Amino acid sequence: MTDRTEDEVKRAPGRSAFIDGMSASPGVAIGRAFTVDRRRIRTPKYHISAEQAEAEIERLEAAIDMSERQLQDIENRLSRDSDSQEHVLIVRAHRLMLRDEMLVDKARDLIIEEHANAEWALRRTVRRIKKSFDLIRDEYFRERRSDIDFVSDRIIRNLMGHIVDLEEAPPENSIVVAHDLSPADTIMLSRHSILGIVTDVGARTSHSAIVARALEIPAVVGAAGVSEIAGNGDRIIIDGTRGHVVLWPSQREVRTYRAARRRYLAHEEELLAERDLPAKTKDGHRVQLFGNIEFDKELDSVITHGGDGIGLYRTEFLYVGRKDLPTEEEHYEVYRRLLDRADGLPVIIRTFDLGGDKVPIPGRAREPNPAMGLRAVRFSLNRPDIFKTQLRALLRAGVHGDLRIMFPLISGPAELEEVKACLKEASAELAGQDVPHREDVPVGIMVELPSAAVVADRLAASCDFFSIGTNDLIQYALGIDRQNRDVAYLYKPSHLAILRLLKTIAEAGKEAGIPVSICGEMAGDPMNVPLLLAMGLDSFSMNALSIPMVKRIIRAMTLDECRDLLRRAMELSSIDEIEKLVRGEMIARFPEELAG
Repeated sequence: MTDRTEDEVKRAPGRSAFIDGMSASPGVAIGRAFTVDRRRIRTPKYHISAEQAEAEIERLEAAIDMSERQLQDIENRLSRDSDSQEHVLIVRAHRLMLRDEMLVDKARDLIIEEHANAEWALRRTVRRIKKSFDLIRDEYFRERRSDIDFVSDRIIRNLMGHIVDLEEAPPENSIVVAHDLSPADTIMLSRHSILGIVTDVGARTSHSAIVARALEIPAVVGAAGVSEIAGNGDRIIIDGTRGHVVLWPSQREVRTYRAARRRYLAHEEELLAERDLPAKTKDGHRVQLFGNIEFDKELDSVITHGGDGIGLYRTEFLYVGRKDLPTEEEHYEVYRRLLDRADGLPVIIRTFDLGGDKVPIPGRAREPNPAMGLRAVRFSLNRPDIFKTQLRALLRAGVHGDLRIMFPLISGPAELEEVKACLKEASAELAGQDVPHREDVPVGIMVELPSAAVVADRLAASCDFFSIGTNDLIQYALGIDRQNRDVAYLYKPSHLAILRLLKTIAEAGKEAGIPVSICGEMAGDPMNVPLLLAMGLDSFSMNALSIPMVKRIIRAMTLDECRDLLRRAMELSSIDEIEKLVRGEMIARFPEELAG
């Protein structure tokens, strides 16, 4: 076993080891570890002569060529499955990254200038590139830096003659254990009947977490060091609800977790039995429950769990990690396929929330603080040619279903009018070319900036719906980065300032007669449900697995009870007092669901 602190591995009497991680997909799984060696290869560093530089560059090129053939083979296999088209785009993006000049040319330069071997030159180049990702606040895009790791790791493994892709299928009843899983790994593993996934690193937005939720299997990420101590075939338990991992469990622990698994499955079955019931309070207030998804295949899980449609479909995957821009046809096919699959359910598609440093264009900018820079609608308005490609595709796809378009990071009325003007121009272009499209697509915005919240009444007069992006709104309003461990404890959704902002936005929407949705992790937390209901929100949008529990909370309460709790909470000033009040009320009312 490698050196680990008491906090990292907690030893119980006997052989059991307890590791705490982060919940990525709920449920309990008990099985045998199938280890995937994705630990970082120790990269050698050695000096080469000037005369050897050309041969070293040829080694690098050969490894890149081999990596491209491997990814092409994976892409070819995926292309035959209509449910894997988004995954095809991710693998294709990795192929394009293999030839990215920032990656390859800089590595070549280091080989020549510093007389360094190819493996070390590539690793050092990647380290420099990743520093720019550390400045990004958004968890989704911070997590995308792992794509650079996966691509460079593939090249280095080929340089050193190591195994690159999975060579065998996991046996039945396996729990996959890895340092991290590449998109290629998770895609291939998803084709087998695995029980769960646990990784050393990652976040809820990592690809392995997204795939686990789509497959509805338990997953724990950020369980530091699990891959170093788990052996192939070792018995392992993962509790994806609480983020716990138990290695080499005793018979008593196995019995305990089997009972926990039975309780979880029985509770899930009980909740899913209510999936066709409306999310309506006991006194008749009806709300809609939507799902947040990244791939169209996740729509099945939203429907299975009683969702009413898609409240957020992210489109960033179409752009990230490529050397060229997605065409209008690529956009259109992705959106059309999603709407066909939705079969009439409402689908809200958000235009790309990216900065110039992430969009594949020549001379792309490098910003010191991308989160506060030229991103989302700011970038879209700066490059209307790129923006209108997406808008044209969305309008064309609109004829295939109940499409709604949402714009991110709107700061005020002027920006909203500008993006609506771009949408109008795109519609006029399509009409002039006799291209079938929908002209009356509802248009909404993500309210995620404090400035937008303050002028919500003016914005509501110019759009068809609001979706409150709580993840960013809370960070910006409280001035904290929840990825920063030193200040993450300050990230409090029930802070009085946040409650007041949410109430202001909801009231502005109600006054204007437009629906207001809550989107983000706050929407899927049962503790927040009565406060949000009391504000008169029309819909909640969350990950699919949270929908049944939120629906149960809604159906068990009256709107008057919720309003009373909100009133009492907003009479308090201290966040600790507010949390204590709400938690106490909710656990007293729902002891089985929320206690523990």
